[in-house]
Amino acid sequence: MNSTLTRAISGAVYIVLLISATFYSSNSFLLFFGILLLIAVTEFCKLVHLKNIVPIAISAGLFILCNLSNTIKTNDILILLATLLVSVKAIVFLFDKKNKPLDSLSKYVYLIGYIVLPFVLITKIPFVENNYNPNIILSIFILIWVNDTFAFLVGKTFGKHKLFEKVSPKKTIEGFVGGFIFSIFAGIILAHFLMLQSYFHWVFIAILASVFGTLGDLVESKFKRIANVKDSGTIMPGHGGVLDRLDSVIFVAPIVFLFYQIIYYVS
Repeated sequence: MNSTLTRAISGAVYIVLLISATFYSSNSFLLFFGILLLIAVTEFCKLVHLKNIVPIAISAGLFILCNLSNTIKTNDILILLATLLVSVKAIVFLFDKKNKPLDSLSKYVYLIGYIVLPFVLITKIPFVENNYNPNIILSIFILIWVNDTFAFLVGKTFGKHKLFEKVSPKKTIEGFVGGFIFSIFAGIILAHFLMLQSYFHWVFIAILASVFGTLGDLVESKFKRIANVKDSGTIMPGHGGVLDRLDSVIFVAPIVFLFYQIIYYVS
């Protein structure tokens, strides 16, 4: 089968499953992302050379436990703080010029704070208004897809200046700017047609999605570069693994969740 067609079919199946699970019910949404989490953990363990039995058990237990505490605000804030700390560590790791393998402690820190807890926060975002609202999480995914698509198209057409060549040789500054601008337009359109919060609210989330989505993509690229592999997995033909598809959203989710906490605290 033609590689472009394979990629298109694989991507379409992923999108259909994501939308169906998200809109069918809150339970199907949680189940779907729980399954994605376990696949992502398996892929991450392979990247950092970690036996996956204990990590999978830890990840499944944390995911279930954290989602049982939906109504406990303090727990959500603690999860957020822990995730943000690891996100800072991941950014430091990204800019570290040494491509040395991770020690055992760092592997588990990233497993929990870079993979598991961001997945937990993804599943909490649709509940930020107390009632389950699938439009919120789907809109965030759309913003990331728009950013990735137009960063690629603009970069391929006009890209001359490398963004972070040592980690991701194909990314360009022009591509980043293109993705950034089109994400803002997408945020305005989503706010209008889906009757979401104010235009400013979604323009700001679009900016977060573009900036931190790009950082998340680069962080995962750094893990892959150290592991000397092209993709995190093979479950999605033409796209790679689950981490390859969700590397942006797992980095964006904590920042968006923080934004919502600030908005509702102030209001």
